[in-house]
Amino acid sequence: MRRGGAVKDSAKGIVVLAGESANDRRILASLIKGLHPTLAAEVMLTEITDPVRLRKKTGEELATAANVLVNKARGKARLKKGSLVGVFVHEDMDAPPGPAYDSARRNVSAALARAAGSSESVYALAAAESEAWLLLFPEAFTLYRTSWKLPTSWQGKDTGRRRTPKEDLEAELRSPRFRETDGPEIASKALAHGLLSEPKGTNRSFSEFALDLSAWPVRRSRGC
Repeated sequence: MRRGGAVKDSAKGIVVLAGESANDRRILASLIKGLHPTLAAEVMLTEITDPVRLRKKTGEELATAANVLVNKARGKARLKKGSLVGVFVHEDMDAPPGPAYDSARRNVSAALARAAGSSESVYALAAAESEAWLLLFPEAFTLYRTSWKLPTSWQGKDTGRRRTPKEDLEAELRSPRFRETDGPEIASKALAHGLLSEPKGTNRSFSEFALDLSAWPVRRSRGC
C-alpha cells in the first residue's frame, strides 16, 4: 500500500477500481464500503475496464504495466472532473497463499506504489479467487437466495486453502446454479446486513487486503 498526499480542496476525490472482470470490481466496491465506510463516503468510486494481468510480470514489464494502469486511472479521474486519490487493483491468485503469492503481492504492490506516486494504491490479490472471500460470509448466500445454504463443513475454515471455490460453489448450489455473476449480489447482501466486518472463517489474503484498506487515510477536503 502506498500512502500519499491530500487532494486539492477544489477537486473531487476519485478512487479507481481495476480488476479482472466487472464482477470482481463490484465485489471490491462492496468490500471498500463495508470495511472502510469513512473512505467510501468521502470519495467517488469509479472503474476502468482494462483487464488486469500483473501478478505474473516482473521487472521492467511489471513497471510498464503498472504505469499504464495508473495512467489510465488518472485519465478516468480527469473524465470525472476530479483528482485521483488512489487505485485498487484486484487479481485472483488461482492458488492458495504460498511463496508465489508472497512474491506476487510484494512485487506488484511495490510497482503500483511507484506508479501511483503521491496517490494511494492497494493490491487486492485474492487467494484462491474472489469466491473464496465470499465464502467468509455464508449468511449472505442465503440472504441472496433462500434456497442456498453453504454446508456446515465449509464454515469457519480457511477459505484460502480451497483451490477451486467457484467450481465448488457451482457444484453445491444448483437450485438455481451458482454463477460468477451472483458474486457481486452476495457481496452486496453482506454489505447491507453488516456482515463484512465479521468473517466466518479465515483467509490470509482477505485479512491482508482488509489491513491495507484500513490504513488508507481519509482527508476531508471535498475529497479524501
